[in-house]
Amino acid sequence: MTNLKLIVLDNCKELGEKVAKYLKEDVIVPITNDRFSNGEGKIKIEDSINGSDLYILSDVGNYGLTYKLHGKEHEMSPDEHFADIKRVIAATSGHAKKINVIMPLLYESRQHKRKGNESLDCAIALQELEKMGVKNIITFDAHDPSICNAIPRLPFENFYPTHTILENLIEKEKLHDLLVISPDMGAMERARYYAEMLNTDVGVFYKRRDLSKVINGKNPIIEHMYMGADPKDKDILVVDDMIASGSSMIEVAQKLKDKGAKNIYLIATFALFTEGTENFKKAYEQKIFTKLYTTNLSYIPKEIEEVKWLTKVDGSKYLAKIIKTLNKNENIENLWNGKKEIIKKIKEHHK
Repeated sequence: MTNLKLIVLDNCKELGEKVAKYLKEDVIVPITNDRFSNGEGKIKIEDSINGSDLYILSDVGNYGLTYKLHGKEHEMSPDEHFADIKRVIAATSGHAKKINVIMPLLYESRQHKRKGNESLDCAIALQELEKMGVKNIITFDAHDPSICNAIPRLPFENFYPTHTILENLIEKEKLHDLLVISPDMGAMERARYYAEMLNTDVGVFYKRRDLSKVINGKNPIIEHMYMGADPKDKDILVVDDMIASGSSMIEVAQKLKDKGAKNIYLIATFALFTEGTENFKKAYEQKIFTKLYTTNLSYIPKEIEEVKWLTKVDGSKYLAKIIKTLNKNENIENLWNGKKEIIKKIKEHHK
């Protein structure tokens, strides 16, 4: 792996350092990231990347980074994080042999399709990276994997941390008589993936929305309607790709409790908590759910990392395996699905 180099942006230093340790090489390339008082930025690469297989790691969902804008403290937005990725690419000046961009949380992934005269931000961003010379996009649990159709000639590696999360869940919890639930129709494919890994049944909630109104960019939910096996006396896994306010997921958990569900575990690859955590704190105190499992692949505020109702699963080892495998041009098929390992762990767990 002598040609492997890793540039870690400020928005994911902790994750990047953990990944580098698993790679067991001095791969991180230092950079300086300056910001002018009017918000304009500048990035400089401080070491040679000539002929390298370069991986740029960025957490576009990190809202914990700030800088002085016109003398006032300003939280960085996804748009600014994405602009920094492009600055790094520009700073390479064509010296890297191959540029790979790792966005665990895909930029603008929720704006993956267009209705009427809307912008199509995710597709445009991916095409922009392709035009800048990026040769590979690596992400996790894309909101809609079909967004890869925007860049049909460019590899789009969409990995799922499912087995990493389930390994932690199985080790920490006493699970019996499981049922996997999708909180809406859009997350059904993800729920099926979990159910297949666990060899169990799956259910889904249908969100009936008021299409005549738009609140915070979305049609408000009128009702959650459940379709699936009886959840009574079962341990439930409610799985989704991301959590913002969490109100929808908590409402689903409450309805499952009302139907007699036993323990309810909420699982989300990205717990964004962009509208705070008060909903989760209150729901946990009311015993609506048992625990929330998420990953460290995107930003989680430090003040809630140690709360009783949250378990943060480390995805750095998995990401390091992905980088190492791609760098060696090896088959990545074994990284897609850890079903055999999960089944083995479940059997050991039941013993």
